[in-house]
Amino acid sequence: MADDMGAAKERRILVVVDESEESMNALSWCLKNVLVSTSSSTDTLILLYVKPPRVVYSALDGTADCVIEKAKRMCREQFQDVKVETMIEHGDPRDFICQIAEKLHVDMLVMGSHGYGVIKRAFLGSVSNHCAQNVKCPVLIVKRPKSASGSK
Repeated sequence: MADDMGAAKERRILVVVDESEESMNALSWCLKNVLVSTSSSTDTLILLYVKPPRVVYSALDGTADCVIEKAKRMCREQFQDVKVETMIEHGDPRDFICQIAEKLHVDMLVMGSHGYGVIKRAFLGSVSNHCAQNVKCPVLIVKRPKSASGSK
């Protein structure tokens, strides 16, 4: 992407992370396939972790911090000078992801797909599907890679 003068336009890319393998796969895919297309460090990755509501939170619950640190480390390993911002929110992931994407005017939303079946998706709902239907920016949903043993 470039502006009218031909200079690279800074993109703000929102990447949703959680403790799942699918979200880290989505971040890795984004780093290899979205950021690699630009040789400059004008892009900003915004790593978002949304803590789903629980009845009781432990003051010592460091899950979000661990996930964010792991994601930041992955970014630094791939691109040492990439700009990374982090956000931790509390609430329904479907609502917060959409709200944050709109509030920050991001250029792209990247998230993983847990690959739930029809029945489980009917009960739990699909966060990625909800976001794809409700966010105004382009949404990239990265599917879980097929296992090597199951491809024979």
